[in-house]
Amino acid sequence: MKKSESRFDVELRRRGVSRREFVAFCGVMASTLALPRSLEAKIAAALQKSEKPVLVWLEFQDCAGNTESFLRATKPTAAEVVLDTLSVDYHETIMAAAGHQAVEALERTVKDRKGEYIVIVEGSIPTGANGAYCTIGGRSALQIAREVCGGAAATIAVGTCAAYGGLPAASPNPTGALGVADAVPGLKNLINLPACPANAENITALVVYYLTFKSFPPLDQYKRPLFAYGKSIHDNCERRAHFDASQYVEAWGDEPHRTGYCLYKMGCKGPVTFQNCPQIRWNEGTNWPIGCGHPCIGCAEPDFWDKMTPFYQHLPNVPGFGRAASIDKVGLLATAGVAAVFATHGVISLIHRSTGPKGGETPPPPVEPVEKVGKGDRP
Repeated sequence: MKKSESRFDVELRRRGVSRREFVAFCGVMASTLALPRSLEAKIAAALQKSEKPVLVWLEFQDCAGNTESFLRATKPTAAEVVLDTLSVDYHETIMAAAGHQAVEALERTVKDRKGEYIVIVEGSIPTGANGAYCTIGGRSALQIAREVCGGAAATIAVGTCAAYGGLPAASPNPTGALGVADAVPGLKNLINLPACPANAENITALVVYYLTFKSFPPLDQYKRPLFAYGKSIHDNCERRAHFDASQYVEAWGDEPHRTGYCLYKMGCKGPVTFQNCPQIRWNEGTNWPIGCGHPCIGCAEPDFWDKMTPFYQHLPNVPGFGRAASIDKVGLLATAGVAAVFATHGVISLIHRSTGPKGGETPPPPVEPVEKVGKGDRP
């Protein structure tokens, strides 16, 4: 190791990641975070010099899909190295310790690094039967979440279940499942990364932003980072031109479907779903659901299982979509409140974008999010 090299530089070289590839990665991160390219150098410098942040990963009512997404960085890439800069002190799925040793590792981190560690929560938190539906080491998920999240520097709710309750919270919600914001109200620095599962690119970008600016990015009213949830999927959809031309898929497998026409009639929730799927895609940018011919089901939105179903019927009367409002009358079972939710989101996002950094400027400190995002506060 040369004196001028950091641990990060050595790790890049060991994994065969060239300087050119690393700089390109920093450019991708700047683009994903909607930052000016002039900040690429700042990102690169911060990643090379940052201390290793401590991470605690809690899993509750989940399918481990977000863990799978977290582990999906292509090897070897700069993204993988960035994720490896995290000191994952506790993660039930991937840690070697088990039983009492695992519990002791968690308790030690919470005690010794109070106010310093970052906690990621995966899965919803059941509150029914005094939390008996999910227990770890004799303690309920609710007890663990309150203690661990309460002492963290920041809490990241990864995936729709952790953000809003997800599928476990769908009606009739027999376990009393809640998202982190509802189960542990009043948390400071709570960030939601919903989707089913969350994309590894967005997890990486959030970590990069934190390492670069020592703070977290501006959030929307659901405490989602605007860089990933600031625009609707419809805004950037590759089939948008067909929507504008009133060219729709009428039946699965018909010629318009094979040609790539708009999937709105088939139930696509892209016009009312906010996420950057069209840009970052999945499987290392290979494709995404709409690119594969399947409509968006709105998995990044609150209560999507109840509000976005039936999945193969479109939502009626979406604001700003005159053509869509009259193409037919299906989807009448969708909840009437959906339109108001996303109209509000659009206004707030416009405010954030209009007051955001100009080219070459350092982004402002994160917007202070609303205090509560419980179900009672939703339109």
